[in-house]
Amino acid sequence: MTKMPTSRTIPALLDEQAEKFGEREAVVSGSERLSYRALRLAVRRAARGLLALGVQPGDPVAILMGNRTEWIVAFLAVQQLGATAVGLNTWATPREMAYSLAHAEVKYLIAVERLRRNDYRAMFEAMQPLASSLPALRSIVWLAAEPDARPAPPGELTWERVLAMGEQIPEARVDAAAQAVDGDAVALLLYTSGSTAAPKGILLQHRLWIANAWNIGERQKVTEQDRLWLAVSLFWSFGSVNALPNMLSHGACVVLQESFDAGEALALIERERCSIMYGTPNMVQALLEHPSRPGRDLSSLRSGAMIGTPEQLMGAVNLGAREICNVYGLSETYGNCAVIDAKEPLAVRLQSVGQPLPGVTLRICHMETGQPLPAGEVGEIRVKGPLFLAYYKDEEKTREAYDADGFFHTGDLGMLDEAGRLYYRGRLKEMVKSGGINVAPIEVEEALMRHPAVRTAYVIGMPDPHLDEVLVAIVIAREGASCTEEELLKFCKKELAAYKVPARFRMATDDELPLTTTGKVQKMKLRELLQDAPAT
Repeated sequence: MTKMPTSRTIPALLDEQAEKFGEREAVVSGSERLSYRALRLAVRRAARGLLALGVQPGDPVAILMGNRTEWIVAFLAVQQLGATAVGLNTWATPREMAYSLAHAEVKYLIAVERLRRNDYRAMFEAMQPLASSLPALRSIVWLAAEPDARPAPPGELTWERVLAMGEQIPEARVDAAAQAVDGDAVALLLYTSGSTAAPKGILLQHRLWIANAWNIGERQKVTEQDRLWLAVSLFWSFGSVNALPNMLSHGACVVLQESFDAGEALALIERERCSIMYGTPNMVQALLEHPSRPGRDLSSLRSGAMIGTPEQLMGAVNLGAREICNVYGLSETYGNCAVIDAKEPLAVRLQSVGQPLPGVTLRICHMETGQPLPAGEVGEIRVKGPLFLAYYKDEEKTREAYDADGFFHTGDLGMLDEAGRLYYRGRLKEMVKSGGINVAPIEVEEALMRHPAVRTAYVIGMPDPHLDEVLVAIVIAREGASCTEEELLKFCKKELAAYKVPARFRMATDDELPLTTTGKVQKMKLRELLQDAPAT
């Protein structure tokens, strides 16, 4: 059985795991395969290059690329030096990118030139002069830069050039920098997606990055024999604060997919015999529906992490991840603060996100008074335990994030059962007040999805002159099935109290759903589907 690492810093963890697991594969990306020992050597080489570039302890170093070996190597090299890695959203618009870089005061940027349809070199050329828009930025380091067809602007280098520069740096300087890192030091700065307000910068520490992820893996029963298929973006906390340290702390292997493609993912899982999957509902649905799936051997799949409805979680089970774990958390809670145990009965895992992780205390509080509620009652989920250090440059928001007892306001609704298991019930801001009565949309959604013709349902509130708000359901039918508004209305009247029955139904397709860059449905934007749309 794998033991919890003794390391409390990321540099120490890399040394410990290289010693413990040696030639066991740590990272696979395309044709590239790195053992734990080889990963350590690659990280130390990159750290020497960053030292030659001028990176100092505490410097913000941003990483902008898909899931590839260099993301992990660059991230771990930044940690070797006691600098702070800034994970950048590869889907960000130029405005969003400029905000994150400026707010974090990024000094060094390591980036690919292109990913999918994004041309990052063109994006940064459009920001010229960088000296005025991003005054802290000293150097951009490009991966897979084009041959010398055009001269690199001042301050811009290639990754290969940086590695070559590092050859002149003694190994002892890397050792000294790594030994100076403290477990409470900031390892990572991540930005929330920020829909209406500016994104918040979340500061995360070394020791909690290791410890919380280890506990997540224990709930999933991860061992050094496991191999993770990872197409979930590393810039997202689900990837860089959950999946990656989960595998590294257990001596397991991370099999990277640079960006998600269902056909390629199925082939990769089969070829690499992946046993762990981290997925989003839209990813799982794409895998299930891909024409090559019936011909793929996915029998290696066993466990992993996923969020979603019971129907969506069953999709992962149907792929082969029979011990998939329902999870709950935020970037502020190091990815997850509750994870259902992989050995719990499937019926429980489909409904509950599990008991709090070791060191975590959950409290369910009344939505208006803040008073703690007993088991079985729905209220705001509040958390105490491994939590983010602060919102970067925002002391006021950091203070407001906690109640008088030191519990973090998640802004989510939930319920605890008598065994201490948490049940997620939606976002607090998504609560609908109809006729003076609060209704949790997730309760209505779950009822609708019990209808045999309904695959997925999303319920939101719409303004009403008499009731303040009324419930409206956006429904996606199962393949080959259909249902009418009258049928759905009749079904809901049998399943729900009168004030919870939707006033309107709108049939939709997956393609119509507004998604975030991490694959979540943007409920606030669902209202756009209802503008001038027919009722059924």
